[in-house]
Amino acid sequence: MTSKRRNPPPSHLKTKTADWWRSVHEDYTLEPHHTRLLTLAAEAWDRCQQAREEVGRDGITVKTSDGGLKAHPAIAIERDARLAFARLVRELDLDVDPPVAGRRPPALASNRG
Repeated sequence: MTSKRRNPPPSHLKTKTADWWRSVHEDYTLEPHHTRLLTLAAEAWDRCQQAREEVGRDGITVKTSDGGLKAHPAIAIERDARLAFARLVRELDLDVDPPVAGRRPPALASNRG
């Protein structure tokens, strides 16, 4: 069973990320487990951006209790979220050619026999 109904994106996603989630849902034929992977990818993107903003505000290093410097903890969060996003997008096969106008959206490669 594939999903083509108008599923709303999760309410906790940022507006631009929710727009991306919605466009992927409209452009591809997704199984329920793909929708979950898509949601995880969107959450990873938002987390990456949140960490990026924190590093941008605070700098790449923070002071330690002894007056030294260490890498900002959000750098690791950004890296991990970036990797998670890239892997999830790859898992969803979203890097295939975009659908041709007027034709049925492509099935994900993992759905093809």
